[in-house]
Order: sequence, then C-alpha cells, then structure tokens
Amino acid sequence: MRGRKNPLTGMARVLRRRPTDAEQKLWFELRDRRLRGFKFRRQMPKGNYVVDFVCEDRRLVIELDGGQHGDRKAADAERSAYLVAEGYRVLRFWNNEVTENVEGVLSVIVEALED
Repeated sequence: MRGRKNPLTGMARVLRRRPTDAEQKLWFELRDRRLRGFKFRRQMPKGNYVVDFVCEDRRLVIELDGGQHGDRKAADAERSAYLVAEGYRVLRFWNNEVTENVEGVLSVIVEALED
C-alpha cells in the first residue's frame, strides 16, 4: 500500500496543465536536463506550498511572480522563509523578466546552480 498523498498533489497537477506564458517559456529551457544537465521538476508540492520549479540535486527553487505578487509580499516572504528553513535556496523572477530576457534569467539560474 502506498503512503498518503500530499493534498497539494491535485493542485500541482492542475497548475502543470495551465502554465502561465512565463512558466511555459522557462520550462522549455529547463525541461529534459536542457540547462547544463540539471534536472528540474515543475509545480511540486513542498510543505504547504506548490513551488514553480525545483532542482532537488542543488536544493534550488525558482519562483515566477506575476502582477498579483505585488500585493503578496508578506506571503511570498513567509513562503521563501519556509523553503530556506527546509534547506532550499530560492530565486524569484518577475514574469516579464522571463518573457523579455530569458537568457539573463537562465544566466542567474546557472550561477546559482554552480555556486
């Protein structure tokens, strides 16, 4: 018998089926070990949260923030603090950073992965 599933698994599945344009663009660059051979997963439950992207080998979480996050600074800070306490590094990018400068975003991600 399998263990209990995380209740956020269903929400993660829905989020994987409905990515934002920025998530879709970044996922194209991260999937299938395309970024220097590092394995990423998307929309993964971590505690009480679903993170946008995670590289478990490097304990790196990447979060993409849209306009709604301007009003959610406290909640985003709490989320990041939880992830850091769990041993992850957290990178946050605005959606427009990904859509307008994906190469720059990838450069920052590579630097964090190789640090």
